[in-house]
Amino acid sequence: MMRRREFITLIGGAAAAWPLTARAQQPERMRRIGILSPLAESDPEGQARLSTVVQTLQQLGWVAGKNVLIDYRWANTHETMRRSASELVALAPDVILTHSSPGVAAVLETTRTVPVVFAVVADPVAAGYVESLARPGSNATGFSAYEYSTGGKWLELLKEVAPRLARVAVVREAAAATGLGMFSAIQALAPSVGVEVRPIDVRDAADIERVLTAFAPGASAGLIVISSPGATTNRDLIIGLAAKHRMPAVYNFRFWAADGGLISYGPDVLDLFRRAAGSVDRILKGEKPSDLPVQAPTKYELVINLSTAKALGLEVPPTLLARADEVIE
Repeated sequence: MMRRREFITLIGGAAAAWPLTARAQQPERMRRIGILSPLAESDPEGQARLSTVVQTLQQLGWVAGKNVLIDYRWANTHETMRRSASELVALAPDVILTHSSPGVAAVLETTRTVPVVFAVVADPVAAGYVESLARPGSNATGFSAYEYSTGGKWLELLKEVAPRLARVAVVREAAAATGLGMFSAIQALAPSVGVEVRPIDVRDAADIERVLTAFAPGASAGLIVISSPGATTNRDLIIGLAAKHRMPAVYNFRFWAADGGLISYGPDVLDLFRRAAGSVDRILKGEKPSDLPVQAPTKYELVINLSTAKALGLEVPPTLLARADEVIE
């Protein structure tokens, strides 16, 4: 027969274990991620970036509806970006992921406490998003898109594929500070390659059509298009105008060349989003954005659309084709 003291000890030990068992059986706390895309929901490029993030998060153990909720907002104007940023912050997410300078600016104008991970931003220090690349020191961190010196590379590529080029319009979004730094880098190189460069600030589709149509007449005109949400949203129009007016053009991301642009040179955007999802994972696991250095791209792509070159009457030098990471026939 069990003695009374042994019985009390057994019951006491079991009771002490009950809270541990109950805690072990409790479901994992649901986390929340906000994603703000400064592109239209119908844009295939925006969907590709989003899919990359979701797939990477799944590989890291974050499954939508199981242990994480993901709230999406699509906003391709500055007004809707600010409103969407406020909506996401009101949902009290654990972290917000966004991209492009306008997207980051909209979120940081709304919150300086919710952790923010950004991608595809040219100069986060000058923009005031972080204190330094090594020590962000704020609620934001992420991945820069390129250095301003890349602008000179675009001009060199354009001159290489179209040696007779004499005038280049640098298409930039008036509200984006990135365009100023990029144009300065392009302008600094222009005299050495015998090209006159002209900045063209655009705001919307009507603006783009008006200024490019005005610039095109005359011989030896070309384009450099600096990425922005507005340019990306209107890329079919820009590519179409370049083809109509027979202007060779250089762009910064692969999807421009895939959509019919002549040449693109820049970072692998989807790789940046994979890495950004990794930073989201680290923040969800307890790290602070202020302690995560801003990182630069590790993969750059040179893509040439040979069909577009032929339509423009250009013969791409074999040396340039040999350097290309991808040639689209």
